Amino acid sequence: MSCGVALAVSLLLSDPNVALAAAQPPAAAEAPVSVAAEPLFADIVRQSGAMRNIVRRWIDTGRADDAAFGLSPEFEMMARGTTSLAERNMQGHLILKERGTDGDLKCILRGIAEDMPLKVEAVRAAATPTARRTALEDLAYLLNDNVEVITAPPQPPV
Repeated sequence: MSCGVALAVSLLLSDPNVALAAAQPPAAAEAPVSVAAEPLFADIVRQSGAMRNIVRRWIDTGRADDAAFGLSPEFEMMARGTTSLAERNMQGHLILKERGTDGDLKCILRGIAEDMPLKVEAVRAAATPTARRTALEDLAYLLNDNVEVITAPPQPPV
């Protein structure tokens, strides 16, 4: 028996984790990599989470009952923030498209970028407290979705 084989056998016998690791299938060379730690995507997560929390606070405190809420300065500030966030989502979409990676996330980011202005406009246009509350809940859901799709572990292509 050669020295290399003897060393390998002794290592396998000395640490059960080595044997367990050796029994696992090799990692796919093309396994998807998370983008959540990249600055642009981390910023999208941070902004979306902060905005989601503000919208949820508005829902919880009954701001939807105010008929003029969609025209208020605080809502206008949120609207400007969501415009910027939608642009960053589209930028993320274009980056992933250029890389040729993560088809699902790429498509979801584009959808969020296109849907966000619609959700904001629905809050502005809501004529009743119930409609405003529903529109705010839809906006909060979209902002939450923005966080979750970026931070979810990437999935291999189907």
